[in-house]
Amino acid sequence: MRDCVEEMGDSVDLLRKSLGEMSQIKGSNFGLMMSDVQTWVSAALTDDDTCSDGFAGNGMNGNMKNIVRGRIVNIAHLTSNALALMNNYATSIGG
Repeated sequence: MRDCVEEMGDSVDLLRKSLGEMSQIKGSNFGLMMSDVQTWVSAALTDDDTCSDGFAGNGMNGNMKNIVRGRIVNIAHLTSNALALMNNYATSIGG
């Protein structure tokens, strides 16, 4: 559980960093900045998945495992949707 909390903290940090970068995207730097954002959101998704994978074993059983894993899966879905939207945005604006 401790590892998962750390992974989720890393994920949040990467998403915050991405939001900060998105607010500063400008003309000639668009491609580089978008690439950074896509990389960070993808890494956040990997952190979510790594955390979720930690619940696959028998180390934790019962209702708490199901609740925590369900919430992590939900966060991973939202992060995945954000990445898809950013990829679409990058393609439509950046060419």
